[in-house]
Amino acid sequence: MKINLTQLTQYPVPVRLGCFILALTLLWLPLAAPIYWLVQDTNLESILTMVILYVEFIFLLNIWGKKVYQQPGIFNYYGLEFTRLNGVDMLKGLAIGLISVLVLFSLEGLFGWLVWQQPQVLLVKIVLEGLLVSLGVGFAEELLFRGWLLDELQRDYKLNIALWINAILFALAHFIKPLEALIHTLPQFPALVLLGLTQVWGKRWRRGRLGLPIGLHSGLVWGYYIINVGELTKYSGQVPDWVTGVNNNPLQGVMGVFFMGILAWWIGNKQLNIKKYESEAMQ
Repeated sequence: MKINLTQLTQYPVPVRLGCFILALTLLWLPLAAPIYWLVQDTNLESILTMVILYVEFIFLLNIWGKKVYQQPGIFNYYGLEFTRLNGVDMLKGLAIGLISVLVLFSLEGLFGWLVWQQPQVLLVKIVLEGLLVSLGVGFAEELLFRGWLLDELQRDYKLNIALWINAILFALAHFIKPLEALIHTLPQFPALVLLGLTQVWGKRWRRGRLGLPIGLHSGLVWGYYIINVGELTKYSGQVPDWVTGVNNNPLQGVMGVFFMGILAWWIGNKQLNIKKYESEAMQ
């Protein structure tokens, strides 16, 4: 019996999301289960299962676009354009994210809240390794949250409602972990919501392209990776860790939230200015 998947468009967004996630889980489990059973190294286990999950996510997105929405170019529709303009946007976002992290840590160094240290490993290796990791994280999370999920939300809800739901779900997704770890990382929730808002505004500022959000997300991860894995800083203890970041995570501190707030305000204004310009041009 042939199933008409276009009928899914008639259902509300929670049902559509549930169907997609169920289909993805059914595809993933038969391949992931043997890895959990056979692979002893937890890091390798995590890497293999996540790579399989994301490859299947991209495969399923292609089918989802063609069969549900009758859109063979669904990735372009999500803003994943392989164009020079999108590439430039990505590089700009990468620079903004990296510079934001470096400015944050530099200010804390000037205030005497941390001291810079000589790297204990080859810094070039950490920089290149961090770039690859950050681009992978940025691409994966932005296609998921600002590509597929945001599109599904915007099909049913007004833009501002979709914006906030997207940002909150993005933050909540970072707390799918054991209870003890969840409690330790809970202070980063406000900063993650701000990052989610920033990323949606960034996409709208760049007229729906994903280059800037991917670059910005990658730049933030890259900067923190270099400093954290390279062990380039050590906190002095002059202020409580809720100021600089609980567990040495800047997103879990007042300074991190403050900087994310500035970044959200700046990109939000950029997006508003574009909307205002386009509105005036149409009059």
